[in-house]
Amino acid sequence: MNLKGQVAIVTGGARGIGKAISHRLAQDGAHLVISDVNLEEARQTAQEIAMGDVKCLAVEVNVTDGKAVAEMADRAIKEFGRIDILINNAGITRDGLLLRMKEEDWDLVLNVNLKGAFHCAKSVLPAMSKQRRGRIVSIASVVGVMGNAGQSNYAASKAALIGFTKSVAREYASRGITANAVAPGFIDTAMTRDLSAEVRDGLMKQIPLGRLGTPQDIAHAVRFLVSEEAGYITGQVIHVNGGMLMI
Repeated sequence: MNLKGQVAIVTGGARGIGKAISHRLAQDGAHLVISDVNLEEARQTAQEIAMGDVKCLAVEVNVTDGKAVAEMADRAIKEFGRIDILINNAGITRDGLLLRMKEEDWDLVLNVNLKGAFHCAKSVLPAMSKQRRGRIVSIASVVGVMGNAGQSNYAASKAALIGFTKSVAREYASRGITANAVAPGFIDTAMTRDLSAEVRDGLMKQIPLGRLGTPQDIAHAVRFLVSEEAGYITGQVIHVNGGMLMI
């Protein structure tokens, strides 16, 4: 329970990896602000998590809207009095080969995956700076490091998110704030479950550990990075991919 009393904002926290992260942080006593574009799902997740001393606040936020993000941070401060942890998890894909990719699909992915993290970090940094302590963890991707055919927009957004994370780490280390990224490989989510058996088998062959990752695998890595034990780690990318990429 060494997160007891701390307050964490998790964007895209209603389902998948974000939901697993929310559950994991709550297990150690953190209060949660679960942000998602789907308010009903955010509320359901909050109801699942809230128990005992752990409080959960569900908010409907589109991270591309800077004003809405700032209002979310203000609401967290009003409700809990502080912000200790930000998990930049909200993200989308709009896959397609580059020559067929629509400009609006490029812009949308960059706006959600990258600009959203910018808005969220900017909104929490004043509170964290005042506290002289904070943890920012952004969910990147293995394809942001190795690339992937048909995902030039997604790969670009995640590669840029890594650069953004390192810059934030350098700017705010003197305030006791760390910024790190977790780069998942292929994770067993609703998206990958929709793939054909042939495609899934092909993915498995790329992974030395022989299985897809789980949302909980990512949540455990995030939990470590927000802990006191990770206080001397900043500007790093933790790869959680079963050995698919080794660097």
